[in-house]
Amino acid sequence: MGMFKNLFTWWEGASLGTVINSRRNGEEVGRDDEGNVYFRHRKDPQRRWVIYQGSNDGSRVPPGWNAWLRGTIDDLPDKGLPPRRKFEQAPQPNLTGTMAAYRPGGSLAAKAIRPASTGDYEAWKPE
Repeated sequence: MGMFKNLFTWWEGASLGTVINSRRNGEEVGRDDEGNVYFRHRKDPQRRWVIYQGSNDGSRVPPGWNAWLRGTIDDLPDKGLPPRRKFEQAPQPNLTGTMAAYRPGGSLAAKAIRPASTGDYEAWKPE
């Protein structure tokens, strides 16, 4: 089912046609740590795109590569950006809909009990 599914679906990775056209019309310029592959069009270098390793989610593109894709920097991120500093955290994909998503204390999805109100709120009453 994997190869057959890849022929017709695009939401769980690149379809076979996308991969073939990317190799034919573009040149691979780099890969990131997650395995995403970045391309530049052979005739028009301003056209840039990514083929995701896994699900197609734009939040899985690291900030440096995102700047390159949007044309903010012309050089590749390794050459055009300074190295990551010690205090910078690694980028994370969008966690919405996963168990790792943020859930505040009063959320129905959180296991915590909502704290009682403190009484500092006074409802507005029309005169």
